[in-house]
Amino acid sequence: MPLGLGRSKAAAKVAAKSDRQGRDAGSRQGQAPDRELDSYLAALAPDSDLETTGSGSRFGNAQVYQLRLSLIANEQLRELAAERQTSPQALATEWVMQRLQQESEQHQNRRHDGYGDY
Repeated sequence: MPLGLGRSKAAAKVAAKSDRQGRDAGSRQGQAPDRELDSYLAALAPDSDLETTGSGSRFGNAQVYQLRLSLIANEQLRELAAERQTSPQALATEWVMQRLQQESEQHQNRRHDGYGDY
């Protein structure tokens, strides 16, 4: 896991905004704007910060959830993941996706059989 060296995204946004304001003031005094620097700063501090690992926040196009397990369940998950040569997170995600698929198929079958009509 990388260390948080340098500026955070929030700090980078503030600094970029301050830098842009300073350049805007300078460009009004006859200096040409530096398009390359503007582009670089915009890439460092995007307006929409979709990627985050905060609980329940967005990460790209995915939703992030926290999962709390008992110590016994956590150990079982770790052992099974190790046996399958994967991470506990990947195994848990796989299981959730499989269960969602099963639930979706059951829901479709109930609707098809007329049991799901309200």
